[in-house]
Amino acid sequence: MNDLFLTNAVRVAPADTPFWYTSGKLGPFYINTHFLVKDEEEAVRMLKVIEDAASEDKLTAPGRIFSEFMKLYNSSVTFRRVTDALVDAAAKYDFDIISGGERRDFFFSMLPAHILGKPHITIYKDLTAVWTDPEFNNAKILNDNSLSGKKVLHIADLITEASSYERAWIPVIRRLGAEISDTIAVVDRHQNGRAVLKSLGVEMETLTGIDRALFDEALANGYINDDQHDLVMKFLDSPDDYMKSFLESHPDFIKEQIALGGKAKERAELAIEKGFASI
Repeated sequence: MNDLFLTNAVRVAPADTPFWYTSGKLGPFYINTHFLVKDEEEAVRMLKVIEDAASEDKLTAPGRIFSEFMKLYNSSVTFRRVTDALVDAAAKYDFDIISGGERRDFFFSMLPAHILGKPHITIYKDLTAVWTDPEFNNAKILNDNSLSGKKVLHIADLITEASSYERAWIPVIRRLGAEISDTIAVVDRHQNGRAVLKSLGVEMETLTGIDRALFDEALANGYINDDQHDLVMKFLDSPDDYMKSFLESHPDFIKEQIALGGKAKERAELAIEKGFASI
């Protein structure tokens, strides 16, 4: 998907400046799937819309959020393209309701529900679930077994290790009495998410994956250069070996990151604490 690079949803670092991940490890690329809404600025704005709406009133929030996404669907080529692709994918499945989890799933679950004429379940971080009709009206908070016998299709932004599914989305859906056997996401990070979901009785489909083919295409289209492509390939072969090799060839990197302070310092110290790096 060229749009991942056009919107910086996938960003590859310069050869000598890898990204810190929240785990305390280093990597040559970063994924912000929600940038597909248009760009980073619009994605950040929409996250704020979601946060404000959810904190003010969980019942009215889905309608407020949906109306903003509807405006973007009509104005952003990239958002319309990814939404339409999700709609095409979802149309193949047998289901009654679409669900999405706070926050980034909402970018990709709400409009397919509306376009396909299906109700939507907005699942919040505190595991509250709100049902709305396809127009995002008539909101109601769902209780245990409220959706007995219904089939739910969950649509997500990104699947890494499917931890949110395991911890929250699937238990909530099944607590409501509904069935979930399939899910669709925009991006698969190829980090065991498929196996985790399969163990939970859920099959997954994604529009694209973070794999060699994606970065080969990015190189061919001029989104990344040969040095960046080489580093990504090494990372995909072995993330641990990539980090070890980078730190060996940049012996002052950790010290420099600590000196920068802020997030860089926090991540560098976490890497040391976890044994990923040393000074």
